[in-house]
Amino acid sequence: MTKADIFHMQAALALARRGLGTTWPNPSVGCVIVANGRVAGRGRTATGGRPHAETVALAMAGEQAKGATAYVTLEPCCHWGRSPPCTDALIAAGIARVVVAATDPDPRVNGQGLAKLRNAGIAVETGLLQAEAQETLTGFVSRIVLGRPMVTLKLASTLDGRIATHAGESQWITGTPARRLSHAMRGRHDAIMVGVGTVLADDPDLTCRIPGFRPIPNVRIVADSHLRTPLTSRLLKTAADIPTWFLLREGTNLAREAAFADIGAKLIKIPGSPAGVDLTAAMAALGAAGLTRVMVEGGGQIAAALLRADLVDRIAWFHAPSVMGGDGWPAVQAFGTETLAHMPRFQRDCVTTIGDDMLSEFTRQRPCSPES
Repeated sequence: MTKADIFHMQAALALARRGLGTTWPNPSVGCVIVANGRVAGRGRTATGGRPHAETVALAMAGEQAKGATAYVTLEPCCHWGRSPPCTDALIAAGIARVVVAATDPDPRVNGQGLAKLRNAGIAVETGLLQAEAQETLTGFVSRIVLGRPMVTLKLASTLDGRIATHAGESQWITGTPARRLSHAMRGRHDAIMVGVGTVLADDPDLTCRIPGFRPIPNVRIVADSHLRTPLTSRLLKTAADIPTWFLLREGTNLAREAAFADIGAKLIKIPGSPAGVDLTAAMAALGAAGLTRVMVEGGGQIAAALLRADLVDRIAWFHAPSVMGGDGWPAVQAFGTETLAHMPRFQRDCVTTIGDDMLSEFTRQRPCSPES
């Protein structure tokens, strides 16, 4: 691999990052086509998942693709879905060399795309900037391998971990720059999820309110076992225009279910649990629906339930430089940890100053397998 190879793959990765949160159920992939040392085409997976990055880049390159090198952040697909295989398009265009960052764990591909390219006489190289590519693909990989989306738990609290006063006042603990960054985080996820307690307390919009940041709105998800969300809430008032999904228990009031559906909400029935809905089953249902990246914004009860079920992959924790005291509402409610050995543990990835606040980001350390 040369410096030029690294440069062009970095460009492909930058393209892939731009699509995060908008391409589900497909991964966000970047592709750069280089002919005679010059970029002839570039593309990323389009909003909604199609067309694929290779198709977009090949259309831009045109005849220049013949004899060129294609840099792709994920192994090209080799199966028919709603669009033809990208391997066939690369072969038909006369691409001479393909450099791939990461292989595709989808059993319909998983090395078969690389083999098909090689069998067609195309030089194939893999593994360039693989770690960086895996970062953009983590949600897709989670859905394919674990059967559920990647879950980011976003918290905003005082230094002593409080998210509201004992009277329930919570707006705003963090400053404007931190809240704006929170909206950017929303923009890089497929969906935003809260518990019904947050809906009842705050009546949130759950939208990314940075103009032009997203071409499509986030899916909004509420874990609401008995559909207690008021019909006059902001979420239901806009459910006909913005995808709004409710996770509810079997056997909820049929008349209320019909009212929610008439407004435009999508209802997903999940087995019950003592805390409301079985969140392990809920995340499996969201994965089956195609979601790859879900950001959960609380409150403390759903945060505790997710941590107890070991469903949190990442934490983004904003701390304001203030102290509220023990009578404030905790960011995470009690969830039954009795020994230090049973605490969920995370690796700190980075700490960033955001205005007067501090953002700490963490990753759960676990093998990516169905048994984990």
